[in-house]
Amino acid sequence: MRKIQIAFLVLLTSLSAIAQTGYTPSPENIKAREEFQKARFGMFIHWGLSSVLGDGEWVMQIKNIPVKDYTKLQRAFNPVDFNAKTWVDIAKGAGMKYITLITRHHDGFSNFDTKQSSWSIMNTPYKRDIVKELADECHKQGIKICFYYSLLDWYRDDYPYETGKTGKGTGRTKKSDYASYLAFMKNQLTELLTKYGEVSAIWFDGHWDQLENDHDKTLQSKIDWKYEEIYSLIHKLQPQCLIGNNHHLSPIPGEDFQMFERDLPGENKGGLSGQEISALPLETCETLNGAWGYNIKDDNYKSPKQLVDYLVRAAGYGANFLLNVGPMPNGEIQPEFVERLAKVGEWTKVYGETIYGTKGGFIRPQEWGAVTEKGNKTYLHLLKFKDDKFMLKIPQAFKIAKLFKNGTPIKFQKLDNNYFVFDIASLDKNEIDNVIELEK
Repeated sequence: MRKIQIAFLVLLTSLSAIAQTGYTPSPENIKAREEFQKARFGMFIHWGLSSVLGDGEWVMQIKNIPVKDYTKLQRAFNPVDFNAKTWVDIAKGAGMKYITLITRHHDGFSNFDTKQSSWSIMNTPYKRDIVKELADECHKQGIKICFYYSLLDWYRDDYPYETGKTGKGTGRTKKSDYASYLAFMKNQLTELLTKYGEVSAIWFDGHWDQLENDHDKTLQSKIDWKYEEIYSLIHKLQPQCLIGNNHHLSPIPGEDFQMFERDLPGENKGGLSGQEISALPLETCETLNGAWGYNIKDDNYKSPKQLVDYLVRAAGYGANFLLNVGPMPNGEIQPEFVERLAKVGEWTKVYGETIYGTKGGFIRPQEWGAVTEKGNKTYLHLLKFKDDKFMLKIPQAFKIAKLFKNGTPIKFQKLDNNYFVFDIASLDKNEIDNVIELEK
């Protein structure tokens, strides 16, 4: 009888969860979530027609360029130096496990061979499907491929631009028709999920265009995006494919991971976050310089130290780090990015084990660094310290403390209330990251 009661309670709990969310992930999706959580490091690629102007991916909006003028760029986009293998090699060399590529950004331009619009790369002098080439190379090299897809559009007349916050200066006068626009998006998503092999995630962006602001998390969208239709289509076409939406809100039914833009989970330094942290897999995205898309004037490059710090702190929160590059209009990832990614790769070759497949530590990341955990091991990442002693309250017992890099024993003393003091006088304060491994 007791077994029956327990089974009944489990069933009730499951049914309650389904009723609350309206979405039950498939076994393939659950497995994909687990793999995603282990990845910890990915490459974001903001690239497309806007790169020709060298003023960031928002140039059409910021400069209020009318559609009739912006379309002239289609004849100028000819990325003759694009090489999918080179891009994947750079990502892989940095220790990245997946790539999230822009398939269509807010200017509406499609980087792939779509039958839904002539506003695509196939009608440029280049006439090659870069999405297919990169997806094929990722599959070949064992890197996961994810597709960014814009929900908003500054180009099309049927997008509800009347109620949107952006795209007001592109010269559109026809009445919008969301039913038409929704059909267009669903047709394009069907192409992306049936022509390019396994897709690990769809990364949506643009929901915020139909909100008054990004700060009041209780605001409702001015339009019904019909997410249930969109999300159901994706999960039907590829059940394992994860869905994330950069709406700066808590996840809604149908979404499989939660993202944070320019912020670590729980922080709101960029002003776009502040939402609650869910139990879903987490990801934070950030730029390598100041811009997402290619900006010829932006030389505010982050140092390898800053990039590793962000990667480690993200892992300390149990989150992935999606680091962006904005390639040049010729299709080349600029040398400043390549150099820094190679330096990060030197770190991941040595310390990758301390972030890949780990969970967030027993304490949130602090000014001094972060903690990651895996199996019977705990990793203390000392990113910033001045003293020769380091004290920390550690809830779990351990027998061994050693420097991860070379196994050198680290002396420690246990105090009251599970406080431990480590002797770190021998550590090099100029190292990007000093990792102490604790073993139970």
